[in-house]
Amino acid sequence: MSSDLPSSRIDAILARLASGQPVRAGALAREFGVSEDAIRRDLRSLAAEGLCRRVYGGALPIVEGATPMATRVGEDVQRKQMLADAALRFLEPGSFVFVDNGSSNLALVERLPPQLDLAIATSSVTIAAAVQHRDAIDLLVIGGMIDRMVGGAVDGTALEAIARLNIDLCVLGACAVSAEGGVSAYDPADAVFKRALFARSRRTIVLATNDKLGRHAPHRLCGVAALAQIVVEHDADADIVRDLTEAGATIARAAAQAQP
Repeated sequence: MSSDLPSSRIDAILARLASGQPVRAGALAREFGVSEDAIRRDLRSLAAEGLCRRVYGGALPIVEGATPMATRVGEDVQRKQMLADAALRFLEPGSFVFVDNGSSNLALVERLPPQLDLAIATSSVTIAAAVQHRDAIDLLVIGGMIDRMVGGAVDGTALEAIARLNIDLCVLGACAVSAEGGVSAYDPADAVFKRALFARSRRTIVLATNDKLGRHAPHRLCGVAALAQIVVEHDADADIVRDLTEAGATIARAAAQAQP
């Protein structure tokens, strides 16, 4: 067995994550002469502190700019409600709507008026929980392994399920939106899932808070001109909005105050 103290082992794991390397529990257990259970405890502890992202069999580095869904839900609630109110008019009665993972998208389903005739699909556990209490809305939950950073399933099982759907409107989650970089995401698996959603949808809209505008994430989903609408906040930067419009985007602005 290795004589390394747990602190030095954790320091070594953190150094690899900081350099952008993924880590595997089995390989680390062999290297440090400890059980995989011990390594998994290390990784769970690091993930709880926001220092890595747990995945099956190991962990991934935290990508700069990415925030877990559970954290995002409690941030800028009123601004997301205003975006949601502005997006409601794009939901046509009788349509089949896919609501992608995202805290602004959660605000949208929470702001749906009563007795709205819709069918909603989602792979987000939080969004599904918000919809399930609405008797007038049919709910389809896309299953798979839940990615806690993303907030729902984006794995191969989820991809297989959406390949069989014909979606009228997709409310796509986005990490970054810019004229040059288009709509983009931080996580590669999430990006693959989002591209598949976009491909299966007749129309796609994005609700973009100010912090996402003008930013770039590593994985491009689509160009801004390919979206039916980008819903932005009432005080979105005028220069960024102009650039988006010149790139072919259709912009809808939210009101300055959420509806009661």
